[in-house]
Amino acid sequence: MNYDEALETIHSYLKFGSKLGLSRMNELLDRLGRPEKDLRVIHVAGTNGKGSVVRYIYTVLNESGYRAGAYFSPYIEKFTERIECGGQQISEEDLVRYTEIVDEKAKEMVAEGHDSPTEFEIVTAIGFMYFAAQKVDFVVLETGLGGIGDSTNVIEKPLATIITSIDFDHMAVLGDTLPEIAANKAGIFKQGVPAAAFVKDEEARQVCIDKAAELDAPFYDITKAEISDVVKDIEGYSFSADFDMDGEHRSFKNIKLGMAGTHQIENALCALYCIEILRGEGVNIPDQALRSGLEKSKQPARFEIVYKDPYVILDGAHNYAGARALAYTLHEVLDGKNILLCVGILEDKEYQKMAKVLNKLHCDIICTSVPVERGMPAFNLADAFGRVGGFVIGIYDNYMEAFNASVRASDAYDAIVWAGSLYLMGPIRAMFEEGED
Repeated sequence: MNYDEALETIHSYLKFGSKLGLSRMNELLDRLGRPEKDLRVIHVAGTNGKGSVVRYIYTVLNESGYRAGAYFSPYIEKFTERIECGGQQISEEDLVRYTEIVDEKAKEMVAEGHDSPTEFEIVTAIGFMYFAAQKVDFVVLETGLGGIGDSTNVIEKPLATIITSIDFDHMAVLGDTLPEIAANKAGIFKQGVPAAAFVKDEEARQVCIDKAAELDAPFYDITKAEISDVVKDIEGYSFSADFDMDGEHRSFKNIKLGMAGTHQIENALCALYCIEILRGEGVNIPDQALRSGLEKSKQPARFEIVYKDPYVILDGAHNYAGARALAYTLHEVLDGKNILLCVGILEDKEYQKMAKVLNKLHCDIICTSVPVERGMPAFNLADAFGRVGGFVIGIYDNYMEAFNASVRASDAYDAIVWAGSLYLMGPIRAMFEEGED
């Protein structure tokens, strides 16, 4: 098996859909010798911000001299982005090695009458096998969908559990109300394990508080932190934070981030609380490592600047909450500037609400289709923007044509912003990288 064949093998499990529940995952891990059982895990769930929070914590741990692993979902350009160790993506050779092992055990399961694992379960098992073999000190683990039935939730005793946010997404699976969604994501909380959450909705936050109390898990409400000295720069924000934990005051002055946006301050707060939880468990994280880790952290397609004259920004604002955060950040750092917004989203998202909030930028718009089956046709997306008064200057079913149109128009704008589905951000990011070669 080579790398391409490994990817083909992994993707062959797509036909089994996306099904929550832990029975298939537990059966697979039993056959693999439970590679996850000795991993020291920080488990991260949430509607938005999971990837950035994982990146912050993971980078700080590596900066502290530990060998940390990180599990991301999904990837932007290359599949190996999903599994990292010590600052490096899993090698193609290792991905092949563990794909062969996991695929063999999955086929045994099916042959013996068990339900087949899903693609995400296969990838999660590959990640666990790799992290165990690498003898990592810590794994920062991002959930895929929800929490309680997500395949990552086989971790029985994590060091800490973090919920980054609660908002509307995947309602058909997670519930129609924020408290229902919170109950699903709080399913990662474990007996006696410290839990922290940045949940703004009062009812949803109470669900998290009640779940932690039920499990005798110390709970930290990240929304209680006090933020000051905020400096908003397009290439990264900085801030100071003060909060109390376990009866003691914590103060962080002039923390610099490698990513922009008020939402990134909130994500960094989640990381700070987690770091303080780990410090309380005896993990040595020097202040300088904390600062350098937060400043070095950059997550692909999270307000990522890929070009500077004019600014070209990629942001995987794939749902309403993400679109709202993007619009807010653009108002903060590019107010009054001439912006071209290039957008492509999936049909199952709240596209009308997304169009309405993005249109508040009063910018020119190019609509394109996302190159996957669930992608919304560009014309339908343009119609959604038209209904809220958006000024659409281009409609392209082919994202490459949209890319070329944005390049031709670039001299007329201070910034070109590509926004929407991560399935679009990857190909667009690759095209900018090809242009640099």
